[in-house]
Amino acid sequence: MTAQIIDGKAIAAELKQKIRAATQMRLATGKRPPGLAVVLIGDDPASKVYVGSKRRSCEEVGFKSESFDLPASTTQETLLEVISTLNQDDEIDGILVQLPLPSHINADVVIEHIAPHKDVDGFHPYNIGRLVQRNPQLRPCTPKGVITMLQSSGIELKGKEAVVVGASNIVGRPMALELLLAGCTTTVCHRMTKDLEAHVRRAEILVVAVGKANFIPGDWIRDGAVVIDVGINRLENGTLTGDVEFDSASQKAAWITPVPGGVGPMTVATLLENTLFAAEHLHI
Repeated sequence: MTAQIIDGKAIAAELKQKIRAATQMRLATGKRPPGLAVVLIGDDPASKVYVGSKRRSCEEVGFKSESFDLPASTTQETLLEVISTLNQDDEIDGILVQLPLPSHINADVVIEHIAPHKDVDGFHPYNIGRLVQRNPQLRPCTPKGVITMLQSSGIELKGKEAVVVGASNIVGRPMALELLLAGCTTTVCHRMTKDLEAHVRRAEILVVAVGKANFIPGDWIRDGAVVIDVGINRLENGTLTGDVEFDSASQKAAWITPVPGGVGPMTVATLLENTLFAAEHLHI
């Protein structure tokens, strides 16, 4: 068996086209374009790459994009003032503060300061709470993007045994909630999990998000499983790889995401989707 590749780049491009068309329809009816504000603190190279991608994507679909590049020395108070101003700006539908933040800034305080209806990252406790209660509004981008990929590929989720490896607030926990919402029986594995291999081996849907190169051996994969690799790790030779041993895993899985070109593009496209949703439904 050789797994079919879930082409996140192609699915994201298709989603962007739909968002662009919806934006053009808004403009044709005299409405303003959706607006996204992106706040970057410091000069972390990876964060700069992500932020650049998000800003270019805004231009592609016709959104208004505002950039706030602040030095690493920016105080928490100053950052909160910027967010307060954006909360009141009627032309801004989404506020994204790029994580991670410098150690002197409390990320939880910052996230909670963003107005829930402008929290297009989907991390505010209000939005996570709605997802828990099966009444989602703005949903965390990477988990929502994964669900979109699975649905676009025609993969049935109801009743499936799903295993999420990694329990972060950004991916693992909301991913488990999304899979529950989709009708999966869901297990979350973390650093205190006993016998990780046994959990992985029974997974029909496996999502791995730990940030460690080739962390899951390919021979652990269940025959015919769907493997979603959220990790993106740079090796010493400069190449990128995921959290799952791709070559051996793809010999056992039915479907698998590549790294790069899998989940990454979906995260950005879903951010745009959330911003459009906010403009259309939350800021009328």
